[in-house]
Amino acid sequence: MPRKKVTDVSGNGGLKRKRGGGKKKDREFSSDDEFDDFEQENTKKSGKPAAKAGLQPVTVADDVKEKINLEVPKVKGQLLIFGATNWDLIGRKEVPKQQAAYRNLGQNLWGPHRYGCLNDVQVSCVVSGPCAAHSLIITTEGKLWSWGRNEKGQLGHGDTKRLEAPKLVEDLGEEVIVAAACGRNHTMALTENGTVYSFGENKLGQLGQGNQTDAVLSPATIQYNGQPIVKVACGAEFTMIVDCKGNLYSFGCPEYGQLGHNSDGKFIARAQRIGFDCELIPRRVAIFIEKTKDGQVLPVPNVVARDVACGANHTLVLDSQKRVFSWGFGGYGRLGHTEQKDEMVPRLVKLFDFPGRGATQIYCGYQCSFAVNETGGLFFWGVTNTSRESTMYPKAVQDLCGWKIRSLACGKSSIIIAADDSTISWGPSPTFGELVCLSSPRVLSMLRILFMIDILYKCAMCKCAQAYTISICSDVWRYIFPFG
Repeated sequence: MPRKKVTDVSGNGGLKRKRGGGKKKDREFSSDDEFDDFEQENTKKSGKPAAKAGLQPVTVADDVKEKINLEVPKVKGQLLIFGATNWDLIGRKEVPKQQAAYRNLGQNLWGPHRYGCLNDVQVSCVVSGPCAAHSLIITTEGKLWSWGRNEKGQLGHGDTKRLEAPKLVEDLGEEVIVAAACGRNHTMALTENGTVYSFGENKLGQLGQGNQTDAVLSPATIQYNGQPIVKVACGAEFTMIVDCKGNLYSFGCPEYGQLGHNSDGKFIARAQRIGFDCELIPRRVAIFIEKTKDGQVLPVPNVVARDVACGANHTLVLDSQKRVFSWGFGGYGRLGHTEQKDEMVPRLVKLFDFPGRGATQIYCGYQCSFAVNETGGLFFWGVTNTSRESTMYPKAVQDLCGWKIRSLACGKSSIIIAADDSTISWGPSPTFGELVCLSSPRVLSMLRILFMIDILYKCAMCKCAQAYTISICSDVWRYIFPFG
């Protein structure tokens, strides 16, 4: 039965706002310095509403709320790190003046290294993000450790001091943490009973605590009392969560429509200044759509979210029927719709909407996307090097045909994959050692070079940040170098 055509795709029942005349300029930040300047100009503008009128926190009665007990990932192994470790310089042209004392602290690690403080700690999960310069680990006991850049309190230790090595987040010592996510300067942590804690920068409401503040230095729960949360993901300045019923919620900066509420949140704060009407508490993503070849917009019913992934300014969702939806900033084809148009609500990626060709895993890089389909094939779209041609729709990665993908991570431009019993990495130069090439960045003169990293035997999980990689390996060779 054909789906009914709709003309109103607003998540709140209203019509999509018309854009002003002229060509839209897509904003991409080449470094954290540019983002900091932009953020100072566009936060706390005069005339900006303090909160959305009539929007109340999600609340479910206790007798209706599900009781869940999420488990810590079954993975177990040692933490390895490689790449840049000067946390205050990563993604920047120079170290900020307030961090001048750390200008020469931190080196590029061209091979895998271990932290001495974790010799007796078994790690079950590693967490970072393509926009982040801080990292998290979750131990087999469900304890959260953090280290790296900490200018906005994103490490959760009650201060803004950077940490060179992992340290236990004591304020969450009584909780069992099962998952976490890292944004540019904020962090989310999920407990076994479905409660979400957030800390770090909150200028754009990305912590979901109902306000906009410069920083929250210690973990605090988000303003949400609905069904227990089972998935969390962070973009640069926004956050997505999924509850146990498959409902998707978002909050934070809506600049490119990445929140999925049919709006980019822009308003005129004052002459020549544009502000953003940020979502300060979790708001449900109410509608999913598909677009036909002749331009018709059709609603997609019965979407039950099972997984979510975020890039810098775009989002992917995998539903219970193995369909993939994407929305947000459309530059360089990262949404997979054969065009570079921004999408304000979740739009179906047609390639995975066929029997036997659905997706089982989704991943996001800074400005690219990945999916693994039912037959094990890896698909890529977007770009890892903006000076090269973009991939406008999902294409199979032929070099990895036949490999069983177990974990994938993508940073600003580098990609690392755990497949079968090997670890594979590639990316454009220059690099800082995050590809584990065991040599200088001059080796990566070609656009795509594959490396078989035999010393990372049975890599169970890997995550990429802006310029470094962390991984869990179940069998670490003795000659891996100690660090920290």
